[in-house]
Amino acid sequence: MEKQTFKVSINAPRKTVWNVLWNDASYRAWTTAFSEGSRAETDGWKKGSKVLFLDARNNGMVSTVAENIPEEFMSFKHIGVVLEGVEDMNSAEGKEWNGSIESYALKPSPTGTELTVEMDVTEEYKDYFSKTWPKALAKIKELAEQH
Repeated sequence: MEKQTFKVSINAPRKTVWNVLWNDASYRAWTTAFSEGSRAETDGWKKGSKVLFLDARNNGMVSTVAENIPEEFMSFKHIGVVLEGVEDMNSAEGKEWNGSIESYALKPSPTGTELTVEMDVTEEYKDYFSKTWPKALAKIKELAEQH
């Protein structure tokens, strides 16, 4: 695993950025950078709850909310993959992602908010996330600055 870090400055308050990140409609909008039809199935992003990060074919990640400090910090611990709607923690791919962390930190800045995303990625997905995260952050910025 390798930790990748991505940052963007957004001309909007943290509350607005937070809502763009975790509101269902805007979440679906910015995560299209990763895959059309992306969505999250969650119990309100509560700490300790399970989250399924899915694409249109029901493939993705199974995770838990490791931390949720509203308008400041959210992190996820990935525990496996989802393949065609089936949670898989025991295959090689499922085990490879187990324990990886993805986090979102929102800090006030002179122009609004600085959003920092950190994600543990496998070698196989390093280039993919290097290309897609900047697109996702641009969409988050666009959505937050429209409010």
